[in-house]
Amino acid sequence: MSFWFEEPLETELGRTLKIRCSRRLAEIKSPFQTIEVLESDYFGRILVHDKVIMLTARDERNYHEMIAQVPLNVHPQPSRVLIIGGGDGGTLREVLKHSRVESAHLCELDEQVVEVSRRYFPKLSASFSDPRVTLFFQDGAAFVAEKEDYYDLIIVDSSDPESPAEALFDRNFYENLHRALRPDGIAVTQSESFIFNLDLLTSIASFASRIFPVYDYYYALVPSYPSGIIGFSFCSKQRHPLNDMLEEKAACVPGLTYYNREIHRAAFQLPAYAVEALGRILG
Repeated sequence: MSFWFEEPLETELGRTLKIRCSRRLAEIKSPFQTIEVLESDYFGRILVHDKVIMLTARDERNYHEMIAQVPLNVHPQPSRVLIIGGGDGGTLREVLKHSRVESAHLCELDEQVVEVSRRYFPKLSASFSDPRVTLFFQDGAAFVAEKEDYYDLIIVDSSDPESPAEALFDRNFYENLHRALRPDGIAVTQSESFIFNLDLLTSIASFASRIFPVYDYYYALVPSYPSGIIGFSFCSKQRHPLNDMLEEKAACVPGLTYYNREIHRAAFQLPAYAVEALGRILG
């Protein structure tokens, strides 16, 4: 029998998300969280961590293409790439579409996320078998703190700013990202929705814009996420996300369903209230 999966957002404010599902394929309690895989009527398979949707088969490409393809089509030579989080393999899949990537490190805290993806999301987890890939199972904040002048691109594909991901949203972490990057490096971090999380966004912008010479925010439309929008902080030592976009490179990436050059540019255009809030921070 079908059932409704409900993700509580802010029940005291009357916000919740419900998706009708046909069956529960898995429920695993790892040392860090409860991982579920659901089969839904509309969204296909859904990956859930502690009752929060991480991805759905129907719209995961919107998120994964935008978190990865935007910086990959700005940096001309992303040879060494680090992904923090992203244990489902979707962001890694996008990174590996670029032949100039020589090594891709993925640092995921919870090894069970990778194992679940291997079993239930083969189109994402196939990326783990690429010879350019090395997997690390440890805390991402501690991992990047040990690196210096090493990566061309760091993508932080994190869950929401709650334990254990809370450390990925503070100033110290962004300082470590800066140190771990090469002189022309770029970091992109999952930074929630400007609709429901504007205070968090402005908090990140207040310190990230002082750590990185170039800071901006962009977003993707992902219907299964709260508000249907998820945003990203673009943090760069040199390169501007629009002025330095490599047009020809962006037009030649294979297998894309959401990202294109026009979406790349449009994603940085925010509503007036968000522009105003960021303007008070960025000047």
